[in-house]
Amino acid sequence: MPPTQDMTSAVSASPGSGSEPAGSEPSGSAPLESAPAPSAGTESVAVPDDGATDDVVLLDTLQHQVAVFARRAEQTRLGGVGQVRNSMDRAAYLLLNRLDLEGPMGVKALAAGMGIDSSTVTRQVAPLVDTGLVKRTSHPEDGRAVVLELSVRGLSRLEEVRSSRRELMSQVTDGWTEAERESFCTLLTRFNSALSARQSGPTPAEPPPHRAPVDDPSGTEPPSAS
Repeated sequence: MPPTQDMTSAVSASPGSGSEPAGSEPSGSAPLESAPAPSAGTESVAVPDDGATDDVVLLDTLQHQVAVFARRAEQTRLGGVGQVRNSMDRAAYLLLNRLDLEGPMGVKALAAGMGIDSSTVTRQVAPLVDTGLVKRTSHPEDGRAVVLELSVRGLSRLEEVRSSRRELMSQVTDGWTEAERESFCTLLTRFNSALSARQSGPTPAEPPPHRAPVDDPSGTEPPSAS
């Protein structure tokens, strides 16, 4: 499965993420009265009005399931199975994974590649350096610059966590065909890429409002002199 952005970070503000027990609604939220009774292990979805189009129904279902995914992912942290479950938080995993895939790089390059600011990377990488998972070294072409590099210990821990999470993915998608797994991976990667592009892309500027010339109280342009 190709590396993707962690989707929980893109939707971490979704209601209910945190410590609520699985299957419960976030505290303070109104119950979905129009939803049918959910079966065990599923989330209810509000039924739109009869006049809603198929597209509206589909998009409502999509946004709801993304919110449910965000909460489930936060509750379990998708941390894998066995003794290493939850042993590495999301930020650490993503930092180590990128250093492994891209090689040594500076804080600015690492921040740009992950779509976060440099101060956040500096804060998140500090404990990784302290625990010996990441080391600071001199840039091979510029000795004055410092780059971050995955240590031997860091690579070993990353492989351990990857193996645990790989087993979790195998268990969660048990019974899926290879084609279904590939399709889900492709669509999820595409979805994450679209979220990333929307988050980092420039916001279209609104055209400035039309203003009449100061010396023309009528609001009309003065006729040009012939």
